[in-house]
Amino acid sequence: MVPLADAYSTTRKRKAPAVLEPVVYVVDDDISVRESLEAMLGFAGWRFMSFSSAQAFLDHTRDDAPACLVLDINLPDLNGLDLQRQLLGETRVVPIIFITGYGDIPSTVQAMKAGALEFLTKPFDADTLLDAIAGAIDASRQARNAKQVAGKLQAAFDTLTGREREVMGMVVAGSMNKQIAMELGISEITVKAHRGKVMRKMRARTLVELVEMASVLRSMG
Repeated sequence: MVPLADAYSTTRKRKAPAVLEPVVYVVDDDISVRESLEAMLGFAGWRFMSFSSAQAFLDHTRDDAPACLVLDINLPDLNGLDLQRQLLGETRVVPIIFITGYGDIPSTVQAMKAGALEFLTKPFDADTLLDAIAGAIDASRQARNAKQVAGKLQAAFDTLTGREREVMGMVVAGSMNKQIAMELGISEITVKAHRGKVMRKMRARTLVELVEMASVLRSMG
């Protein structure tokens, strides 16, 4: 089966958009920890930005690059869990790797339930953190790509007329042209015409691909 994203490829050559370099955000109020993490990330070749507080991170304008957040759970004022809750309201996914100076089981459970990728206790092994960061960046990249595909799907669906949407819904539900014609009170020829327009506008190459697109659209609410 052709990957869903391939349905949006075109034969016309276009200038590829600039690829944003992934970024690792670090939020920790301990300057020694920040400096240690900065040295580690720099040596590993990651682009990074560090902040001494959750509010400083929130006040910073972030680009749309794949990203992850290495976040101290115990911060003054707005703590790590509070920041996590605020980020849950954003449309862009930023995977979080929590770090803490001591084991705190209730906080760990709360953070993981809210979607934290990892929860590491200081002092942690550098390789363990770097592996977690690589996984988090990959998860961010996948979420970003999925969002872009979903946006293109919604834009294509928005071009369909009301009748075309009706036909699409019945087609992906498994109805035959004759059944659709009877249900809508139109001819089979008209159904075929609507069906063809749906396939072209949605850029679906096969029925299976159209069904997959409909599933993604439903998941978007």
